[in-house]
Amino acid sequence: MDEVYLKVFHDSNYRLVAACDSGLIGETFLEGKLKLEVKADFYKGTKTAVTHALREIDSADIANLVGSCIVDAAVQERLVDPSAIVRIAGIPHVQIVRI
Repeated sequence: MDEVYLKVFHDSNYRLVAACDSGLIGETFLEGKLKLEVKADFYKGTKTAVTHALREIDSADIANLVGSCIVDAAVQERLVDPSAIVRIAGIPHVQIVRI
């Protein structure tokens, strides 16, 4: 898979990027008390190449990533420390916050 969904949110202070593997839109994953909802209104922006998504993530103040494809690519690009990844029902999820 080399395409993911990417959505960019802006306000006066921050730039938030949400990206997820395309097959995960609309899914909900449960594990114990953890719940991960991959809601279309948050994640489903433009379907784009992983390389483009990585550039957007690199320039974000906050990023929210879901799925093996995008999370693994972010780790390979050193945008994410592997120890920060949370797996919920086997699905990798990570948040990046730059202060």
